[in-house]
Amino acid sequence: MKRSIFFLALFVAIPALAQQPAEIRYQADPNFLKLPPDTHLGEAVGVAVNSKGHIFVFSRGNSTGPAYGASAAQLLQFLPDGRFVREIGHNLYAWSFAHSVRIDKDDNIWVADKGSDMVVKFNPEGRVVMVFGRKQEASDEGTEPLKHPKPPLPPVDGMFRQVTDMAWDSAGNTYISDGYVNSRIAKADKNGVWLKSWGEPGDKPGQFNIPHSIAVDAQNNVYVADRSNRRIQVFDAEGKFLRQITIDVPAPADARAAIGAKPTANTGTMAPGVPWTLCITPGPNQVLYTSDAYPGRIYKLSLDGKVLGMLGKAGKQPGEFGWIHSIACPSENELYVAEILNWRVQKLVLEPTH
Repeated sequence: MKRSIFFLALFVAIPALAQQPAEIRYQADPNFLKLPPDTHLGEAVGVAVNSKGHIFVFSRGNSTGPAYGASAAQLLQFLPDGRFVREIGHNLYAWSFAHSVRIDKDDNIWVADKGSDMVVKFNPEGRVVMVFGRKQEASDEGTEPLKHPKPPLPPVDGMFRQVTDMAWDSAGNTYISDGYVNSRIAKADKNGVWLKSWGEPGDKPGQFNIPHSIAVDAQNNVYVADRSNRRIQVFDAEGKFLRQITIDVPAPADARAAIGAKPTANTGTMAPGVPWTLCITPGPNQVLYTSDAYPGRIYKLSLDGKVLGMLGKAGKQPGEFGWIHSIACPSENELYVAEILNWRVQKLVLEPTH
């Protein structure tokens, strides 16, 4: 039976200099996707929507291997009404530890697999047409989880270390966030030719501490969720730093963490306003959606960084969130959110903000 929940917002008047952004009213459907028998989502880490309204979910499901370090990645496609269509890339060589899925303007399907250090492009029919990076060889004596030496090892053009996400500009260039180890952004042209990269570990402009998600606006500005630096950095198409955005909205006094202890400082991955996700809506009037793990909210921003509204909180019930890892925003008032802790994708319908 379909379950929905409707959340009413309470606006609290506070002084103008510290005024909270308005709460956005929304409906949430946690059972929108109709999985076939004996098919289950694991940690839902990626969600995307193509031009026909089909929904693609990248999940840490279909686990195989040992109890510790098992391979976990499965890509599923659904119709606009949530009915299951197919699995894409079953037994693909790149499948190791799912991280993100995106759809480009031509409805090609792209995935970033953090475990294999690879980005894979599928055509709309679901066939592999391009690969970036290379996974470690199973036969190599030194094959093991990547380490994080300090100072870090120099990055290698064409290769990644725990890659996280990808996006495209109007010319078809691909921008890849090479996330947990290299802490940089890579750029390749529409033919897959490696053009350049920028960034390194650090907290200065143009440096990163886990570039976790990436998006490009209609003006070809590149937005990077610099997660552990608690900011969104914005660059031009050549990697020139333009500005940064921070979300400085305090957590409610009664906020609960989805898992673990409540953060006690405004630093680290669990601090309020830490951007885990990025999604920019189609034009002509684009807005940016992002989310944090604590207090578990989604934020609606203008592209210049003004918080236009927010919604949600951490929890397990419909309309609550457990570590949103990806947001798809086919329109300003329709969102799909993929959650790690709750093993699900929720469809959200938002009331328009004015």
